Amino acid sequence: MIKRSISFFFAFVLCVGLSFGQKQPKYIFYLIGDGMGLNQVQAAEVFLASQQNKNSTVPLVFSTFPYATHATSHSLSHGVTDSGAGGTALAVGYKTKNGVIGMDSAGVKAYESIAYKAKKKGMKVGITTSVSIDHATPASFFANQKDRDMYYEIGQDIIKSNFDFFAGAGFLKPETNAKGEKVAPLIPQLEKAGYTMLYGMNDFNKVKSGKNKLILMNNQGTSPVSLKFAIDQEANDMNLANITEAAIKTLSQGNQGFFLMVEGGKIDWACHANDGAAAIQEVLDFNKAVQKAYDFYQKHPEETLIIVTADHETGGMGVGNGGSTLRINNIKNQKISQEALSTKINELREKNNSASWEQVKALLSEQTGLWNNVKVGEKEEKEIFAAYEKSFVNHQNETAKSLYANNDKIASLAINALNKVSSISWASGSHSAAYIPVYAIGVGAENFSHKMDNVDIPRTLGKVAGWEF
Repeated sequence: MIKRSISFFFAFVLCVGLSFGQKQPKYIFYLIGDGMGLNQVQAAEVFLASQQNKNSTVPLVFSTFPYATHATSHSLSHGVTDSGAGGTALAVGYKTKNGVIGMDSAGVKAYESIAYKAKKKGMKVGITTSVSIDHATPASFFANQKDRDMYYEIGQDIIKSNFDFFAGAGFLKPETNAKGEKVAPLIPQLEKAGYTMLYGMNDFNKVKSGKNKLILMNNQGTSPVSLKFAIDQEANDMNLANITEAAIKTLSQGNQGFFLMVEGGKIDWACHANDGAAAIQEVLDFNKAVQKAYDFYQKHPEETLIIVTADHETGGMGVGNGGSTLRINNIKNQKISQEALSTKINELREKNNSASWEQVKALLSEQTGLWNNVKVGEKEEKEIFAAYEKSFVNHQNETAKSLYANNDKIASLAINALNKVSSISWASGSHSAAYIPVYAIGVGAENFSHKMDNVDIPRTLGKVAGWEF
């Protein structure tokens, strides 16, 4: 009995010694593709291969990481999560009901996110996104609110966080609270709390190094709702890779190490609209942000951990819709998002509300390649023509509503027709319960190699980083 006790004691000491001796990452990247299921990744890789006339895939940066798995994403209240509960699970390691940010389902108990845990350990913290800073997924890392639509209150939670860097398009309701009341503007409160407000990359590039706390937003005069879809962006538009690079530059000053969350928020938006080309371009845009993290990792391989995942899948995207031959290459003909195409159709209607079918058809062909480069099915052409007649002949405009857009019906049908001939299918315009991907590289990455649930991801990260849950 004594020998057994002594053996147990030494085994215990050895285990404790090993656990304390485990290397912990100094730099942590947590990149979340909102709405990015396994098929969104697959679609992007098949599309890249098709550009090289290959019947295979061309891997994204993160799909080459040495550790990869998948995870479930259900919320506490539903089999299909929303971004509030999904973001909360990834941020705090606990499930909650749909619509809640960083709290239990009753909206009573506030949970501490891994971003706060990193800050407590003395690390710098950055929270970034391609949509508004107060949107559900980024909010889950710094806010505790019973409803994801409490945008003003979520924005105020930035002050208590004292995090070092925030970036995104802007704030949705900086002067109106959850009750719809006009209240003290948010921006002056953030400035009083020590944050320097920056608008666009030109502003950021003027900042002297060592500035304490920064909030980087879209250029003044542009939308605070989101960055433009990647497929619509022009040279001077701020993009997610810009934001990621700015965050790394800011957070890497000093020697504290950092935790950086980056959200590719518009993968979700494109998939809600069932816009295949826009969704693929958003994944590729997100991949460019991951590349910035990977470039940093290559300089600090013994100190860095990168995790890439998603909060949920959106749209039930399918790669292949009946035939054995994938024709995803056809999607390259689409020049702009469904949203931008809808705007162009509305502009044509304003100039000539009785435009001919040939004029509308020419516009669609120019922007999507339909008829000119891509054959349109008879059924799809009839549907588009019927929508044209209703709009331009009978002047009864129809729209196709998705969660984040209310697009012209003609645009929606045209994009649907292009999806179909590009071997892309959709189950719905909402979220699904499909598995989310998980990729990891760096210090502790080997812990992300088995099937997980979404709450396991931050909990495992916490163990690797030495944070208490």
